[in-house]
Amino acid sequence: MSRPSFARAAPNTRVYAEEYGASSTSFYTTVEKQSTYTSSDELLKQKCADPKVRKVIEDMLEVCAEITDALRTSLVTVEGTENDFGDSQLSVDVIADELMWDACKASSVIREGASEEDPEVRNTDEGKEGEFTVCWDPLDGSSIVDNNWAVGTIVGVWPKSTGLIGATGRDQVTSLVALYGPRTTVLVALDDGTYEFTYGCTPDGCQLDNGEFYPWICSRNDIQIRKESKIFSPANLRAAQEIPGYKKLVDYYLEERYTLRYSGGLVPDIFQQFTKGMGVFANPTSPKSPAKLRLAFEAAPFGLLVEKSGGKTSDGVTGGSILDVKITSVDQRTPLCIGSADEVDRFNEFVVNKS
Repeated sequence: MSRPSFARAAPNTRVYAEEYGASSTSFYTTVEKQSTYTSSDELLKQKCADPKVRKVIEDMLEVCAEITDALRTSLVTVEGTENDFGDSQLSVDVIADELMWDACKASSVIREGASEEDPEVRNTDEGKEGEFTVCWDPLDGSSIVDNNWAVGTIVGVWPKSTGLIGATGRDQVTSLVALYGPRTTVLVALDDGTYEFTYGCTPDGCQLDNGEFYPWICSRNDIQIRKESKIFSPANLRAAQEIPGYKKLVDYYLEERYTLRYSGGLVPDIFQQFTKGMGVFANPTSPKSPAKLRLAFEAAPFGLLVEKSGGKTSDGVTGGSILDVKITSVDQRTPLCIGSADEVDRFNEFVVNKS
């Protein structure tokens, strides 16, 4: 078979790095390979003092592995059922949600569960020994999963002492966000910060005596999000037609030549802040473009991870932290800005008018 031919650029053709997607705007990874990696079991013993919190994290990592395997073998089809909001459920939504419910019912430390698909707190603790209320979005990104784009699972965990209603995001004992892409990676809030775990990888130094590999390894330690950013993810752009400050903010990003990274999936659009070390996700609301993000299922779990990494959040109303907003209903909606601290301050200045 003959090889395809490619036209050569004219000798005097110049490509300017600052204009066309070179490293100055693409933000390629700088992470270097390590000689060995810490297993999730070992790291959790070091960085999570409470054995019951460790157990709920282990249970959630296990179900994220199960969802990974299910996504690899499932077609994306309409299930023929609807969730509580009248939305047609996809097969993968139903599978992920059922796996989450099964995991919560099987856990010795979970007492209550609530799914974004069915926003009602339900008892899962037959033995009456559970400690935690777990809220989850089983598969965030239903509108893009048929494209085979990255999607994720979002989990927030509240203690028995607060439960969910009347609590705030700051009351969470931990939160986790799984990203299902070419690899499965999970962000976990631990005692001293945010860590990333990767599933099913086989790097050197991680092989067990029986020839198997650690199911989960710690792939990023104590992640930090820088105050400044040159990456932006503008959600709910329709609201810019009604909110002059949001239009001004988007214009600022473009004029200052920020790099646009936005897929329409909440998980990958915020997750990149932890891998790139910077970023801002903005989702203001307006009368014609009301809030869609759920406080308990999406905003609060991500908020804990970002603030533990040195980032900042805004509730989009007062300019205060999303973690200080009281949860008054299971399906409570909220605007949100989250990410690099200076950029959240800029959002508050332009959109909320709170510096």
